[in-house]
Amino acid sequence: MPGKLPVERVVPTHPAYEKDQKNPLLFNLIRVSFLILVLFVLWNVFSVTRAHLTEQFLAVEYQSAALIDPDEGEDALTPENIEAYILALTLRLREEQLRIPAGDDPRPRAFTINPGEPARYIAARLAAAGFISDADLFNLYLRVNRLDRNIEAGNFMLAESMTIPEIAGELQQARFEEALVTIPEGFRAEEIAERLAANFVIDSERFLTAVRQPHSLDLFSDYDFLSDLPPGASLEGYLFPDTYRFPVNVSGPEIVLASMLDNFSNRVGADGLTGGTSGISGHDLITLASIVEREAVQDDERPLIASVYLNRLAQSCRDVGGTYLQADPTVQYAKGATGNWWWKPQTIEEYSQVDSLYNTYLHPGLPPGPIASPGQRAIEATRNPGQTVYCFFLATGDEGRHVFAQTLAEHERNLSIYGYQP
Repeated sequence: MPGKLPVERVVPTHPAYEKDQKNPLLFNLIRVSFLILVLFVLWNVFSVTRAHLTEQFLAVEYQSAALIDPDEGEDALTPENIEAYILALTLRLREEQLRIPAGDDPRPRAFTINPGEPARYIAARLAAAGFISDADLFNLYLRVNRLDRNIEAGNFMLAESMTIPEIAGELQQARFEEALVTIPEGFRAEEIAERLAANFVIDSERFLTAVRQPHSLDLFSDYDFLSDLPPGASLEGYLFPDTYRFPVNVSGPEIVLASMLDNFSNRVGADGLTGGTSGISGHDLITLASIVEREAVQDDERPLIASVYLNRLAQSCRDVGGTYLQADPTVQYAKGATGNWWWKPQTIEEYSQVDSLYNTYLHPGLPPGPIASPGQRAIEATRNPGQTVYCFFLATGDEGRHVFAQTLAEHERNLSIYGYQP
């Protein structure tokens, strides 16, 4: 309205704003410093991401240009150290999972790493093979512990029961190209398979499949001593015990079997399974020899132990009540299982409770086939046994020796003498 004075508007201000207006240089410095900090963080994130993606997709190691000299040490603020810290923290959060194996099967299986194969490919193949359950966790463990660059190309034997740290450690050193493997006398096929697998020669199941299906093998017809092998019989008993030199991670079971069967052919052969004074030959001779091998400890007793069983088979032992061998190892063989291939009962009465054709307490005559790999001495002792009237024998507990008897009464006296419970 005419005649009135203009009114001046007063705008309230924050004290900090008034202070900044009075000190514009300080305000700008703060803004610039904050902007530099943001750019620094963004650049580090970009550098770490680019390095990670380059390594993952191109399968090559990438060292990004650090803003600070990487030689300053592990505490330097570099993209690599920032990434390492994040990865280590992530791994720590999943530490419990590292101790959980992919499975509970302790049997080793072959695994091959090719030259130049990236760690992430190895992790994926390990997961596909059932050795690990989480390929990403395995790869993370390798990177945090700097093991990914030390994985060797070559042959390895791994098991599903191994943890991630155990598998990662195993992959740091490839096995030799050849292995020296000793197969002791009296080993059954499963024990031989485990020994081969433990020496990184061949997967145990793959070997056993071939042993149990000999007629399907190309080499079967090459050995005349196998000509009378019954239908459905395995190569149990013919895997000659000796020390062998095998290649690591063989391409097939026939390579291993050929060495063992060649050895059997050279040391025994078809001629070594006939003749003699025992009256048995071929597959039956190997079957009985395998029992003698498991029973005998001292060489001089092998012919005597063989004579006991042959006397029983010839029905020369009236106190036995038939051709029952009553051989403990045959029942132990039938009852054997992984981790305890030669079952031992608490009492002799337990033998009668094992329902198997291999139970020579329940079934007269020879069992269906050999129970182990007999050595040359056991085979020869069975082929030419001692000429005795013995029908019983008993372990004395003295360096593997036995005491022999003709009648049940004599045997029972021996039981009492050597402290056996009736």
